[in-house]
Amino acid sequence: MSDPGSGAPKTAGTVEVTGDTVGPVRLIGPDRTLGQLVATATAEMSALVHDEIALAKAELRQDVKRGVTGGAAISVAGVLALFSLPVLSFAAAYGIHNLGLGLAWSFLIVGAAFLLIAGLLALIATSKFKKVKPPERSIASAKQTAAVLGNVKPHPRQDQEASTAVARSSA
Repeated sequence: MSDPGSGAPKTAGTVEVTGDTVGPVRLIGPDRTLGQLVATATAEMSALVHDEIALAKAELRQDVKRGVTGGAAISVAGVLALFSLPVLSFAAAYGIHNLGLGLAWSFLIVGAAFLLIAGLLALIATSKFKKVKPPERSIASAKQTAAVLGNVKPHPRQDQEASTAVARSSA
């Protein structure tokens, strides 16, 4: 801390250069040094990253909430459909029985219809499974990226003479 009467700025955890305030860094004065600019940029980047993380968390919370609601709704729908299957089966069998067929034959027809539908669905599933292939474009892209990265060489370092010849200022 500086003496209150000396006219020097007080810096209790803040850097004072110009009239701007960025997070914990307060900038007061006519000129900014490189260190103060870096401190300002760091504070702004930190705030930006924190805001982006907060936005991502909020979006994920909404998506998770929607997913849970959708999952619960589809689960209840599946349970209700499963419970309705025996009722509808009995209704179909008794409906066929009312047409004049014996009760045993009516249930046999309904059971055979379910087996026929299951067989057709199994045939459709096997034909779709046979068409499943590995992701060839993704594999090719990954191999190409690996080949490119395998040929990459690090940048050569500059000579010591060239690096010391650069004029540096510490204003």
